[in-house]
Amino acid sequence: MGKFKKIETSIDGVYVIEPTVFGDDRGYFMETYSKAEFEEIGLYYNFVQDNQSKSKKGVLRGLHFQKENTQAKLVRVLKGEVFDVAVDLRPNSKTYGKWEGIILSEENKKMFLIPKGFAHGFLVLSEEAEFTYKCDDIYNHDAEGGLAWNDKDVAINWPFGNMKPEEIVTSEKDTKWPPLKDLKQTDLFKNLM
Repeated sequence: MGKFKKIETSIDGVYVIEPTVFGDDRGYFMETYSKAEFEEIGLYYNFVQDNQSKSKKGVLRGLHFQKENTQAKLVRVLKGEVFDVAVDLRPNSKTYGKWEGIILSEENKKMFLIPKGFAHGFLVLSEEAEFTYKCDDIYNHDAEGGLAWNDKDVAINWPFGNMKPEEIVTSEKDTKWPPLKDLKQTDLFKNLM
């Protein structure tokens, strides 16, 4: 039996990954990534960069993508809980403009695998969250792109719960991304395979 379970979602290529967790009265141990184990379940990635962030409740980061140096991401939460979202922006995809979301937490230890060609973002649901992700290409500031997190056509069902609108915190940059209808297909991804 492998150490990772791959669960399909409603969007082709987007997967929930469940690691095998070994726990006892001392705590737990788990592998969070193994190239060989991922290849065993049909996931072929060469991750080259790890990123980590810490955010407070109500922080909404995204929706981000890169037009060049497009990145696949393997995301997970070290502490707290987030609602993580991927929006399909792949040209000619039958699910173009559709989104998939999942709650990632330190308790469920699930991971979200997002292939190249997606906008990505998350909302912090706990008082604080530490978030980490692997990328299969480098960050390229000059190729940064984004999609409005509140685009009415994409209609992400963010689980705001009892959070008030003024409690949602975004960067200034994230308030200025365009809606999906204003993204030019030719400008989305310059070298998407």
